[in-house]
Amino acid sequence: MKILIAEDAPVNQLLLANFLKPYGECHLVSDGESAVERFRESLEETARKYDLVCLDIMMPEMDGQAALKEIRHLEKERGLHDGSRVKVMMITALDDSGNIMEALVKGGCEAYLTKPVSASVIQQQLVELGLI
Repeated sequence: MKILIAEDAPVNQLLLANFLKPYGECHLVSDGESAVERFRESLEETARKYDLVCLDIMMPEMDGQAALKEIRHLEKERGLHDGSRVKVMMITALDDSGNIMEALVKGGCEAYLTKPVSASVIQQQLVELGLI
């Protein structure tokens, strides 16, 4: 599995990478713009598309909500729908209903987890998403 982790806090980047590296190759970026650019690049390489994108909401340059919308827009431009889209997991400290609805309903992410998260919670979510 190819995984993109967008998180601006280095400690959280390493924590998520440690949780996810047993399941695949992790790439780390520290802002939403970099996440969108990496995702765009991966779409150009059909064999190297991301299977999972983990986004924090509060990031510099472009927040996770905006990055999610851009990722879904890029997929739509390329004719990717439902089963062929990347799975997106929001992992954030924000637990308010506005952000949750924005991500799940408007943004189209598949999972919304609030920090702190554990390896077992991540693993359970990967199972629910059909990634492991």
